[in-house]
Amino acid sequence: MKNIISILFFIICVARGVAIAQDDYVNDGQMRYEDWTYKPYIKTVQLHESSFDANPAILQFQGDEQLELSFDDLEGDRKDYAISFVHCDANWNPSNLVSAEYMTGFFEANILNFNFSTNTIQKFTHYSILFPQANMQFSKSGNYIVFVYEDNDKEKLVITKRFMIYENKVNVVSTVRQAIGNDEQYEKQHIDFSVINGQYELTNPFTDMHVIITQNNRWDNAVNNIKPTFVEPRQLTYSLDSKSTFNGGNEFRFFDTRSLRTYTERVAGIRRDSTYKYHIELKTDELRTFKSYSFYNDLNGGFIIKNRDMVGNPDLESDYAWVHFFLPYDNAQGAGNFYVLGKLTEWRLNKSNRMTYNYKKMGYECAMYIKQGYYNYTYVYLKDDKKGGDETFTEGNHWETENDYTIYVYHRQRGTYYDQLVAVKRFNSLRR
Repeated sequence: MKNIISILFFIICVARGVAIAQDDYVNDGQMRYEDWTYKPYIKTVQLHESSFDANPAILQFQGDEQLELSFDDLEGDRKDYAISFVHCDANWNPSNLVSAEYMTGFFEANILNFNFSTNTIQKFTHYSILFPQANMQFSKSGNYIVFVYEDNDKEKLVITKRFMIYENKVNVVSTVRQAIGNDEQYEKQHIDFSVINGQYELTNPFTDMHVIITQNNRWDNAVNNIKPTFVEPRQLTYSLDSKSTFNGGNEFRFFDTRSLRTYTERVAGIRRDSTYKYHIELKTDELRTFKSYSFYNDLNGGFIIKNRDMVGNPDLESDYAWVHFFLPYDNAQGAGNFYVLGKLTEWRLNKSNRMTYNYKKMGYECAMYIKQGYYNYTYVYLKDDKKGGDETFTEGNHWETENDYTIYVYHRQRGTYYDQLVAVKRFNSLRR
């Protein structure tokens, strides 16, 4: 019976013309405490500080800022969506707090702001919501999951997204330098930092504190469980720990689909198929493994939704297109897979952005259904026994590369049973 249902589900999704990957859209009522989309017809999910699309999903505790959650429903109808929240510990597991302990006012909110697409081949409904609101506030700092559900049924999960609320209880001073040892000094970046606690009492830093570092907002290669090297009465110094060493990587690749009428720098072809859907053939990428480093400004893996063919609202008038990627590679790799990675994939390594080897063309290829805009991306290799993607095989590593880093400092006070986020430090490898 399960096989019959799976086959029917696949046929329905194909009939809708929506890309489906079985391991990407599992919706069995089980929540994933990460950025995840549970329906194949939900696209372009974004969560950011509301003043600018490229801002991270981070709020200061009891501040005035709001986060904006938005997404497109490619079925193009009107659905009853709502949001609610889960407080998590430093490792993104649900904390022991109940809703009334981390929120005041209402715990849920209906998504009332929606609009239908205009002047697009792909019909969709664009939904958005701002939070916190006057009658819905957060009373604790820490990690949070916002989840979208349908028909007032929290088991009908649609989206989960991570965000953080921080307090300025301690100060973080950080530097980025070349790594030390062997050839790592030419390929990797090392983070040294200190946590200065001032008047805030930090209990045992080896048991009550948790520090996480991310590079370019990626979680697949985030480092955690970093312990202080030196402990002083009002300062903790973190240095010489190999865990806080990252591949330098390379500047992100890019493509521009803000126009579906004109060819841009990275576009080799634009066509429509029998269903009138757009297809964008990108120019063949090249391996940058052994190429010299060259700086250029990028979005560090981000994207911006824009449409140069229309003068209206880009959220509603930007169409969707199949974007085709191709990376030459002499031999198929048997111990892992290559992926397209960036904010456009929600920084996840899944079936929808996994590349397959084309033996005739001698290279890896992938097609993704993407909204018009300007996009950054990179290619990474994921070994079968690893968690994080590695750009070494495709992009090369350079200690000079411009990267964004974020340090998250969590602390569990004595007598409490949740992790506060007592500091967030954002910095760049080039900008001081």
